Amino acid sequence: MADVRDSCDDVRDNVKKYYGSRLGSSCDLQTSATSCSLPCRPLPRSVRDALSLVHPEVSKRFFGCGLPFPAKLAGCRVLDLGSGSGRDCYAFSKLVGPSGRVTGVDMTEELIAASRQYIEYHQKKFGYDEPNVTFVQGYMEKLGEAGVPRDSVDVVLSNCVVCLCPDKRAVLQQAHDVLKEGGELYFSDMYASEVVPQHMKEDPVLWGEGMGGSLFWKDLVPLARGAGFSAPRLVSASRIQVYSGELKAKAGDVSYASGTYRLFKLPKGPAPSRATVTYRGTVEDFPEQLDFDSSHCFKKDEAAAVDGETAAILRASRFSTDFKIEESDQPESDSTQCCHLDPFRLADSLGSSVRQCSKINK
Repeated sequence: MADVRDSCDDVRDNVKKYYGSRLGSSCDLQTSATSCSLPCRPLPRSVRDALSLVHPEVSKRFFGCGLPFPAKLAGCRVLDLGSGSGRDCYAFSKLVGPSGRVTGVDMTEELIAASRQYIEYHQKKFGYDEPNVTFVQGYMEKLGEAGVPRDSVDVVLSNCVVCLCPDKRAVLQQAHDVLKEGGELYFSDMYASEVVPQHMKEDPVLWGEGMGGSLFWKDLVPLARGAGFSAPRLVSASRIQVYSGELKAKAGDVSYASGTYRLFKLPKGPAPSRATVTYRGTVEDFPEQLDFDSSHCFKKDEAAAVDGETAAILRASRFSTDFKIEESDQPESDSTQCCHLDPFRLADSLGSSVRQCSKINK
C-alpha cells in the first residue's frame, strides 16, 4: 500500500512542477489538446460571452482539452475539478449567475494563488454584489479533505485533468459522493486508443502532457458504473495531434482524442422503463432543439422514444421540468455495444463540420 501511495505522490509532484512552473501558457504544451473538442453545434451565445469576459491573463494559462459547458447552469452549485488558472470557473461564475456558487479545486499552489488574484475583477465585470467563486487547494481524490461536503453539488465539471491523476477510480467516486441525487459529472479529458503501456506511464513529460495517464476510452464505462454513475454519454470529441517528434516516437501506435462525457447520479430503485419524451423548448439558448449528447438531439414538441436510463436521467436531473415524460410498455434493449461512446469515431464523424449533430447508433 505504501508503494502505491508513494507512486501517486511522485506523479502529483511531477504534475505540480509541470503546470506550476514549467508551463507558462497553453502554447508550451506539445499536443493540440487545447484546441478543444468539436461540439455537435456552435457554442451558445451565453457561453461565448462568458468566455470572452474572462481576464486575458487567466485565459493565457488555460490548459484544458474540451468545452465542458452543459446547459442550464443558472442557480447551480458547481464544482470544477482541477481548476487551474480559473478560466472555466470564471466562465461558470457568469453562467450560474449571482444566485449560483462555483468552487475550484486544484492541487497546484501557484495556480490557486494566480486564480485568486482575479476574483474581484470578475465580480465587478459581472456586476455581482459579492463574489460567487471560491478557489481551494486540494486533491480531487480527497474532496472531503478539501472541504466539499457529500451530496452538496449540482454539477461537477472538469477539463483535461483526470488524465493527470493516477487514481481515476477515486476521482469518479469522489465526484459521485459530493453530487446531489440527480446531479451530473460533465467533463472533458484525453483518451487513448488502447491501454497505455507502463513505460509511457513512467515518463514525466508524457504524463505532464496527459499522454502517459490517458485512460483507454473503453475503460471509462466500468469505472463510471463502479462509482455508481449512469452509463457515460459522449457529447463531443476531436483528435489530438502530437507536435513533438520525440513524443510521437514514444507513443508508438497509441493515438489520442479529446472526449467530453456526461454522467449522472441517479436515485436507487427498480430498473427504469423505456419512455417517450417531449422537449418543451424551455432551456435557455435552446428554444428549438436541445442537443443532450451525440446520440440524443431533442426537438421542441417532437416526441422521441428513449431507453429507460435516459428517461430516468431526464426525470431525476435539473432537466425534469423541461420534458414531458410518458413511460412506455416496450421492453428494454439488451444491447451491450458501446461504439456510440468512442471519441475517435465521433471525432472522425464530426470532421471539420460542427453544424450537424452527429447521430451514432447504439
